Amino acid sequence: MTTTREPTTPGPPGPRRTSLLSPAYRGASLGSFALVFLAAFEALAVATVMPEVSADLDGRAWFATAFSATLAASLVGMVLAGSWSDRRGAVRPLLTAVALFGVGLLVAGLAPSMGLLVLGRVLQGLGGGALTVALYVLVAQVYAPPDRPRILGLFALAWVLPGLVGPFLAGVVAETVGWRWVFLGVVGLAAAALTLMVPALAGVQPPPAGERRSREARRRDRRRVGLALVVALALLGLNGAGGLTGPLAVAGAAGALVAVVAALRPLLPAGTLRAGRGVAAVVALRGLVAATFFASEAYLPYLLQEQYDLRIWLSGLVLTGATLGWAAASQVQARLGDRLPDEAALRAGSSVLAAGVTAIAAATALGLPALLLVVGWVVAAAGMGLMYPRTTVAVLARTSEADRGSGSAGLTLADAVGSAAAVAVAGLVFTAVGTADDRAAFVAVLTLTTALGALAVVVARRA
Repeated sequence: MTTTREPTTPGPPGPRRTSLLSPAYRGASLGSFALVFLAAFEALAVATVMPEVSADLDGRAWFATAFSATLAASLVGMVLAGSWSDRRGAVRPLLTAVALFGVGLLVAGLAPSMGLLVLGRVLQGLGGGALTVALYVLVAQVYAPPDRPRILGLFALAWVLPGLVGPFLAGVVAETVGWRWVFLGVVGLAAAALTLMVPALAGVQPPPAGERRSREARRRDRRRVGLALVVALALLGLNGAGGLTGPLAVAGAAGALVAVVAALRPLLPAGTLRAGRGVAAVVALRGLVAATFFASEAYLPYLLQEQYDLRIWLSGLVLTGATLGWAAASQVQARLGDRLPDEAALRAGSSVLAAGVTAIAAATALGLPALLLVVGWVVAAAGMGLMYPRTTVAVLARTSEADRGSGSAGLTLADAVGSAAAVAVAGLVFTAVGTADDRAAFVAVLTLTTALGALAVVVARRA
């Protein structure tokens, strides 16, 4: 008897991946990569050239404001773009974001005074914050699910690469054709990047009416926008306190900080401001380490140029070294995976960050060689690389599906507000103690960031 074998039916095929440079994706991939790269480049480039800018425009009193105003405005841009994208899709928010970013670059690059440059930086912040959110929404609207991890990986690369070339390139541009071209030179590149994306944007449809936000959701969105605006204005007021003297300055700064805390509280997970155990402590830790690192970063090139007479491009290379330290430590924690528990990564990373910043403060106070500051900064950046990704992982692991979004949003808000507030307070401290000619002013700022780093070590034990 002959037995006939039934033909086997193949299982369902796995999800097919499409090349990011295929005709369907090419414009969106190249254009979005370029926009992320330019936004990251501009952030690092400004840190390198701002000492030269503030000296040229006779606006050293505005130094901290040029950073913190951008961070404060980016907070508003992120919240606005998020609610707008939910209602109408990513295209209009993206176009508006690039326009604001470009106009901000033009205003800053052509500014005859530091006040107008700060205005340009505010517009940059609005556009840059909105740009980040709009691009992430666009990924969901343009790319198939199997292809999204790769385009997001490309975005991560676009954030890393400017750290390798941006500070050095900004220094060379500033010393050869002038600091204004650090701003103006990016405008045309941003326009070209957006042009590459036009075919992809033309095919993006707004969400169907049935998928749009409910009235209650829109009400919550408006409330979040309003609170974000209050936080941003309070942060700007914190900067403005630097123009006051004596008790008025203290009262103005205290009032602005109270307003920031009051408006921020509803936007963060419950217990964040007292570093309650669990998610709240992780979010608080993210804000503290961002405050420690980015406030130090704002003043480090300034310190190296003014007190150690380093050329602009050479001080920029210090930021490049920090990028390498951050990236290397980030790879280490990724490879260790579960062998390095989240709690251990958070504690180790915050301790390494605090040690690096403390070393910089001590070396500055004692007038030790600049090389020690460079080593300290690379160590501090390694601490960030070790723990920064784990703050996101820790929040995701400690939240349910229902509150995962608010936890993730809390990380972003704590990051932005912590950085902006710390830079603003550092500016007040710097102005109160002295000028760029006084080493004591830099020591005072680094003492502040050292204290923030020490507080982060304490909070990490509650995460």
